[in-house]
Amino acid sequence: MELATTSPVPDQDQAPWTAVEFEAQLRERGKAYHIHHPFNVRLNSGECSPEEIRCWVANRFYYQSCIPRKDAAILANMPDREHRREWIKRILDHDGSGHYSDSSAGGLEAWTKLGEAVGIPRHELWSLSGVAPGVRFACDAYVNFALQSAWQESVCSSLTEMFAPQIHKDRLASWPKHYPWIQSAGMTYFRSRIPLADRDVEHGLRVTLDYFQTRSQQHRALDILQFKLDILWSMLDAIEQACK
Repeated sequence: MELATTSPVPDQDQAPWTAVEFEAQLRERGKAYHIHHPFNVRLNSGECSPEEIRCWVANRFYYQSCIPRKDAAILANMPDREHRREWIKRILDHDGSGHYSDSSAGGLEAWTKLGEAVGIPRHELWSLSGVAPGVRFACDAYVNFALQSAWQESVCSSLTEMFAPQIHKDRLASWPKHYPWIQSAGMTYFRSRIPLADRDVEHGLRVTLDYFQTRSQQHRALDILQFKLDILWSMLDAIEQACK
């Protein structure tokens, strides 16, 4: 899959970055994370109406529903059993296991609780009737990337999780103050993702640092990460328009 080139084209004779330097370059891309999107800033500053919050929750649910599909596509492309054993945890993190009613219920159930906490009935949330076309397009593009790309490249795209713990912490800190009408049970998803993101980043970084060895390949990794950052940013653009 062709990606837009956002990094300078490296000279073929340039030495690759060291693992420390390469990781620093990846983490530097956090400046483009959607935590800085104007809509997210409004959301965490208490400036969104209940209707806007419901719109955001309903649209983000489509992204949540696409995550296990994306992870299943990556899993299908993984020839190595040890990596599959680590990656499959991500699918269960979101789809859950057992009777979907306890700590193993999974992220989709936790997001459903968030929907109910802000006033969206389960059947309405799962119907996807409130999803904007732009959000569908962005999420489907991400799933298609995972289907069509080398699994190591798809793993690299998941490294936006490096920046996710802070956005969850911000919601946990600001939402109870600004939106006391939201039931506390709805915050479970944000709490659960902080330790899981840290675990997933460790594996994703290991794969990325091992696979992208030359300077040209390292720039490719930066473009892949930027592609995922653009997906998340464009989703909020579409949500902002849909909420007007």
